[in-house]
Amino acid sequence: MAEPTGSPVAEVSDQDFRDILDATRQFVRTAVVPRELEIMTENRVPDDIRDQAKNMGLFGYAIPQEWGGLGLDLVQDVEMAMELGYTTLAVRSMFGTNNGIAGQVLVGFGTDTQKQRWLEPIASGDCVASFALTESGAGSNPAGLRTKAVADGDNWIITGHKRFITNAPTANLFVVFARTRPADADGPGIAVFLVPADAPGVVVGPKDAKMGQEGAWTSDVTFDDVRVGPDALIGGNEDIGYRAALTSLARGRVHIAAVAVGAAQRALDESVAYAATATQGGTAIGEFQLVQAMLADMQTGVMAGRALVRDAAQMWVSGTDRRIAPSAAKLFCTEMVGKVADLAVQVHGGSGYMRDVPVERIYRDVRLLRLYEGTSEIQRLIIGGGLVKAAQRSAAGR
Repeated sequence: MAEPTGSPVAEVSDQDFRDILDATRQFVRTAVVPRELEIMTENRVPDDIRDQAKNMGLFGYAIPQEWGGLGLDLVQDVEMAMELGYTTLAVRSMFGTNNGIAGQVLVGFGTDTQKQRWLEPIASGDCVASFALTESGAGSNPAGLRTKAVADGDNWIITGHKRFITNAPTANLFVVFARTRPADADGPGIAVFLVPADAPGVVVGPKDAKMGQEGAWTSDVTFDDVRVGPDALIGGNEDIGYRAALTSLARGRVHIAAVAVGAAQRALDESVAYAATATQGGTAIGEFQLVQAMLADMQTGVMAGRALVRDAAQMWVSGTDRRIAPSAAKLFCTEMVGKVADLAVQVHGGSGYMRDVPVERIYRDVRLLRLYEGTSEIQRLIIGGGLVKAAQRSAAGR
């Protein structure tokens, strides 16, 4: 049985990482930002942008070099995420599951054979991996899963329905969470399976029509008696699934927090530029104290979020906190970007409500960040419950 390796150790020197980060910033600011309106109106990321991201290694920047990726650790990952969050979130989403919640399940919990089969094509972008966890009755809490996997000799038959699955319309591989038995003393009875998208019985629904994040495609996925072999079971053990889900989601929360910081920085930059040039009665609105107060609140939120994200990433990599800190970072940063986006629209006035103005798109895009990979309410339960349990353990140990 493969044991989880946790977050991969950084394999890139500080200088090389600065070069990667600079190239990513250049890509975002010069290749993507000028085409944000095109991506929004056409609801797709253009092929040339996808190809450029693929050639830069962005589909596998968090996959270890051993398996064809760049090998960035989470401390480096969040710096990348803050740059990628500066533009339409559809571009980051395009390769987010490869680097994040889908790819990291394989990195942390897959067998060597599974890694050899899948990680290199995932890292290169030839394979799009999709994380199939969410159901109508199981989202932030995986314990409510109803998708079933029934043993049939050495094989497994998977039946169930997943919702809101990111990249499902373009996926080549689904990382599927399914219940193999009721929860018992041995574990929660949730396993993870690698299911090729072209396997008989896999049905991908139409693209969801969402409030925002145009170009980031999601859809329902149905598994209708899908038969997979024993090599599809992640880690070769059916009790590894729940742990894989929680670990991948916790890591992903730090990444999403960083994306939120990047989006908040963009909203702030747009607002400062607008306030410095737009006039009211012949006076730049940025000279009005109440406008300055809004900009000050935005700046404070961005700086606090950036510091918290970096701190949480350091604690993840060191192993000192992989539960409370990720939830605290996601809670604060995703709530913060919602407030910053709202203030950005307010600074822009009526212009901020127009579809061709960046802050209008940002306002809609970031609303989702408080929902996926664990709602704000779930983060509060994790943080509060974790603090109380730690105090109880400490008291019992005295």
